[in-house]
Amino acid sequence: MPEMPHIESYMAYLQLEKTLSGNTAASYRFDIERLAGYLKQNNALDDLHKVTPELLSAYVRLLFDIGLAPTSIQRGVSAIKSFFAFIASEGYVSVDPTELLESPKSSKTLPSVLSIDEIERIIAAIDLNKKNGVRDRAIIETLYATGMRVSELCAFSFEQLLEKEGLVRVIGKGSKERIVPIGDSAVYWIGQYVEKERCHTMRPFSGSTVFLNFRGRGLSRMGIWKIIQEYATAAEIQKEISPHTFRHSFATHLLEGGADIRTVQEMLGHSNIVTTEIYTHIDREYLKEVHRSYHPRCQKGG
Repeated sequence: MPEMPHIESYMAYLQLEKTLSGNTAASYRFDIERLAGYLKQNNALDDLHKVTPELLSAYVRLLFDIGLAPTSIQRGVSAIKSFFAFIASEGYVSVDPTELLESPKSSKTLPSVLSIDEIERIIAAIDLNKKNGVRDRAIIETLYATGMRVSELCAFSFEQLLEKEGLVRVIGKGSKERIVPIGDSAVYWIGQYVEKERCHTMRPFSGSTVFLNFRGRGLSRMGIWKIIQEYATAAEIQKEISPHTFRHSFATHLLEGGADIRTVQEMLGHSNIVTTEIYTHIDREYLKEVHRSYHPRCQKGG
């Protein structure tokens, strides 16, 4: 991540004057460095006088839209307000752009995000010996590994799976295509599903749709929703979740692990969240490296 100007002075201020704990100070530094990446992307990092209330509000909306956990957004806003209050008091900027910046007040307005432990519990709740158990494992692994929307998963075909490259071609809204790493665990379970279950449900009309129902047709959104509900209930997850929860969790876990926002935007297919700027192409190998480095299921090897 690029370094925010005056970050070292700010960190010294936190530790010496605010006497924050080491963990809290490290979290604040992480939040400020993530903001630095966004400011660089918007040509405001080299001159903090260019940082406006509108730019910071757009950044907070971006965190919300990507699906970062509510507590993380609230902590990030606190860190940003603290940082700009400090540099304004030191005379590094003439105006504090965060004076009117608001933190999300209600988790009800923010998307549910599963913890890594909750993801593991849902996966562990799947009985692989039960009919469609392997299929369901492959579905959940794929949702979490790629951040696909449920509509994208319903339409997912074998032509979109680039197995040797460890990538998928996702066809998103407006028929826009994006390339997303999928990771070894999801690829493995798709292979297990094809070998053990799909061969028994496929029909001449099934085509190349990956995930099928018992009639041999592609699963519907409601069908996938019911699958998610079944295993969330079995895992005793208390949150209200849906297939989209895995998309939010995918983004949150990458971001909280250290991945930069621009890369996560690319993987989610969000090309126009804050501005009409078209993001520059990100090398596929770099996407795969970010995915390997920060996605929990890749780190644990499935």
